[in-house]
Amino acid sequence: MTDTPRAGDELVIVPHTHWDREWYLPFQRFRLQLIGLLDTVLERMAQDPRQRFTLDGQAVAVDDYLQVRPEQRERLTGLVKEGRLAVGPWQILLDEFLCSGENIVRNLERGLRRSADMGGAMPVGYLPDMFGHCAQMPQILRGAGLEHACVWRGVPAAVERHAFAWSAPDGTAIRTEYLAAGGYGSAAGLFDDPGQVAERAGAIAAKLRPWRPDGSPILAMYGSDHTAPAADLADLLERHNAADEHVTLRLATLAEYFAAQPTHLEGLRAVHGELRSHARANILPGVFSVRAPLKQAMARAERAVERYAEPLAALWFDGAAERFLQMAWDRLIEVSCHDSVTGCGCDETAQQVAARIAEAEQLGLAVRDMVAGPLAARLPHDAHLLLNPTPAHRTDLVELDVAGEGPVQLIDADGTVFPAQRLASAPTLLADDTVPAERLPTVLARVHGSELYGQEITAWRLEPERRLLHFTVARRSELPFDIAAVREALDQARPEGPWRVVIEAEPRQRVAAFVTAPPLGHTAVRAVHGPGPDGPVPHGVRAEGGRVLDNGLLRVEIAEDGTFAVRGADGVTLAGAGRVVDGGDLGDTYNYAPPARDVLVEHPEEVTVRPAGEGPLTGAFEVERRYQWPKAGDFAADGRTPDTEPTTVTTRIEVRAGERFARLSFSFDNRSDDHRVRMHVPLPRRAEVSYGEGQFAVVERGLSAEGGFGEEPLPTFPASAFVAAGGAALLLEHATEYELLGGGGELAVTLLRPTGQMSRNRHVWRDEPAGGEFATPQAQCRGLRTVTFGLLPYAGEWHEAGVHAAAEAFRHPLMPLHGTGQGAAALPAPGQGLSVAGEGVVLTSVREREGGLEVRVVAQTPRPAAAVLSLPGLRAVERCDLLGRATAAGEAPSLDGESATVALRPWEIATVRLER
Repeated sequence: MTDTPRAGDELVIVPHTHWDREWYLPFQRFRLQLIGLLDTVLERMAQDPRQRFTLDGQAVAVDDYLQVRPEQRERLTGLVKEGRLAVGPWQILLDEFLCSGENIVRNLERGLRRSADMGGAMPVGYLPDMFGHCAQMPQILRGAGLEHACVWRGVPAAVERHAFAWSAPDGTAIRTEYLAAGGYGSAAGLFDDPGQVAERAGAIAAKLRPWRPDGSPILAMYGSDHTAPAADLADLLERHNAADEHVTLRLATLAEYFAAQPTHLEGLRAVHGELRSHARANILPGVFSVRAPLKQAMARAERAVERYAEPLAALWFDGAAERFLQMAWDRLIEVSCHDSVTGCGCDETAQQVAARIAEAEQLGLAVRDMVAGPLAARLPHDAHLLLNPTPAHRTDLVELDVAGEGPVQLIDADGTVFPAQRLASAPTLLADDTVPAERLPTVLARVHGSELYGQEITAWRLEPERRLLHFTVARRSELPFDIAAVREALDQARPEGPWRVVIEAEPRQRVAAFVTAPPLGHTAVRAVHGPGPDGPVPHGVRAEGGRVLDNGLLRVEIAEDGTFAVRGADGVTLAGAGRVVDGGDLGDTYNYAPPARDVLVEHPEEVTVRPAGEGPLTGAFEVERRYQWPKAGDFAADGRTPDTEPTTVTTRIEVRAGERFARLSFSFDNRSDDHRVRMHVPLPRRAEVSYGEGQFAVVERGLSAEGGFGEEPLPTFPASAFVAAGGAALLLEHATEYELLGGGGELAVTLLRPTGQMSRNRHVWRDEPAGGEFATPQAQCRGLRTVTFGLLPYAGEWHEAGVHAAAEAFRHPLMPLHGTGQGAAALPAPGQGLSVAGEGVVLTSVREREGGLEVRVVAQTPRPAAAVLSLPGLRAVERCDLLGRATAAGEAPSLDGESATVALRPWEIATVRLER
């Protein structure tokens, strides 16, 4: 699509830099470059009031700069207030598919706030380099008060003009500018040669004019990755305008350009849902499967903060957790960057990203411990506190470490008895050593206060005639202990010769029991002697014939080849599930690339099945399949090496009483390079579409992807909580890449995709390099890898099959913590928090906000829904916008006693304020 420049063409030149905070260099080395760039830009802008600059839509660049140059704050904020320097609205330019929807909201919220502190945020949802865009982004942007979006990658071929109406699943639409013909660098080289400005301006106008047949001014993005504008930019522009009658150049910030654009949507092409087309730019889908441990860690950290820390702190903690939560969110937002959690950078960057993710998780767990501390202190140390991170009254299986060696039961404060199934016993003999008498003082040095070998001393005895020193330890002790008494007894015994030192622990065992807990609340249980499950357990698990698990709702049967059939109560059967296929990959961190001479390994050489639990509360088998996987990719031969690595894949298949899905775990020691490992599930009925959950939506996708730019349009898609297709729902622990194969007859998910190169100049499925050729040996992901899933067969439509509830139970188990109180105190009554009910209604956030509770729910359903929010002491409820500001949008919630009902349209994101 090209044309010739016409007299009167006007290019709106937007000087900017696209700033990758970390990528092929780690953060601090890129920050050094950022300091130099902004020092130069700010100095030029101070000297020349004509200069304009747009700082990439992310406030983090300013924060990173001012940490080193705090003396520049006044100058920088002055330029923002003048409107010559555009900052925000994002805190960081994220990857929209590898973080949660709530992370996206907090990113935007924080960026808007930080930009306002500097003088004002650019009122544009600027998304210049994300690897595609999630379906709910229009609703998110409009919910924050923004009226424009600006995108590049992922736009479909149907868009033929510079603007289109982009709508979210709920119907919310936003005017969206397409960065056509070059993306954020459409005018990158305009001023490189002062003698070529007119010629290049004409070429840029000719390239971009067809996208604007109305003759309106043309947006021309003058900048690229980590670049600063020409030093004499304003002079060059004015000289050009004085000499060229065809194309006029005008300097502006991106905010100034959008201030002149209409906000109405009339006459614009409508584009619905996510933007994941390969038609006009690479979207680099391989980032979803590379460095899988990063994705797993990100999901763990988000769950720790979003579900186990922030809501429970808002409901149950009287102290100050806000600063810890803020630090956790700072790190979660930082690592969501499109070159961070994606893993498509150098190894040093990935290491630092992993460290920040780990910090976020630990901060979340620290807040959880702060919340649990006062609650656990009300419990004796032989009891357990159970935290429920879900907004529903639930009965769930918990595994607890309890004292004793015989059958036990769990009992709660109301006297309800929960039969327990023994899983394993802990060793009681911790040490039995013979030492010379002169070494006894050294042995006593093992004792620290009353702690010995990680437990507390409950008793000790000295038998001089047998030359025996015996300690008894337990997890907790209420008996006084003084090491001086032991030393004194030894002195009196005048020990000589060899002595026997024995350390014994009280008997302990690991048990499983189904326990009931209130929504977003807590309960307490204590183990007491009593029989385990001796009668029929409702939908209890039976093991049959060494290869079958059945609970009446679900039947799993393991085949000779190690795959298994899963049959639901409605008869829907997933036969041959769990097949593991290993194939070659000569690609890079951005894109998968199969070898021309690929070697697929899918049949094991040997299969072993062994029981790992036989019910009735939980039953499991472990299946070992031994393969010979090629050692590495053979790049010279476009294939795989003949040398192999023996690899054992261990699959644990667990069925629990009353659950409609099987719990799966796949583990193997990866000792091969340059390959892709996938798990396959044949579907009970052929699927034309799949449904992938993520970022406040469940997105429908077909069997193909739109191509056209030079990147292979693979129909591999991301999902976060689950993917459903053709009667099978796979419940996910982290953002995972999946694909429908065989014309929709089979679902495949990637377990691991090791690669050794950040980008390859020569790539069979991508014409254009995605970056430099940097070696990434750590992206080969050597070592033990484990991925877990839930597998649910269903009849009918996914949204009628309880998939949301199953995913919630799978991803958010009850959290047990030991009591820390003294004595045999009575157990406290359960504490009920916030309950959220409604078909297809998903809770995404609960936090304390200005004296009240801010709650966010989403109708993840194609039908209208009613969210019923119940909270003890609830006295008022009002709707808010995405940023927590009171708004009249939407139907006002109704209040009935301590319950509020919020009417939701399909796929609506709703934020409400609760007062109690």
